[in-house]
Amino acid sequence: MAASKGTKATRSPEVRAARGEIKQGIKHLEKSIAEIHKGLRKAERQIEADARAKARELRKEAKVQLAALKAKQREASATLKRVTGAAEQSWDEVKRSADAILADARTTAASVAERIRSAIAR
Repeated sequence: MAASKGTKATRSPEVRAARGEIKQGIKHLEKSIAEIHKGLRKAERQIEADARAKARELRKEAKVQLAALKAKQREASATLKRVTGAAEQSWDEVKRSADAILADARTTAASVAERIRSAIAR
């Protein structure tokens, strides 16, 4: 113990000043680290909030697109029922009409799927 007290007493003012500056620098680093952690937590919360908002937006858009696809499905079914009963129309006309409706529905479905895939990739 006596040796350590003797060592402290023999330190020059420059050494004590340097030691104080180093301690102060360490405290500044601790504060900086704490600020970085705080900023990271804030950024993480913001990213999560943005992701939740994007998911809500995608669900809303998908709901609208699915409703449109269901309407096209109902339209195709109604067209098939209507033209099947009409004896004056040829089956070629029926098939062309159904093919056009189904092609439009497939295009819409592919578009929805692509938008969702690209949103997930972002």
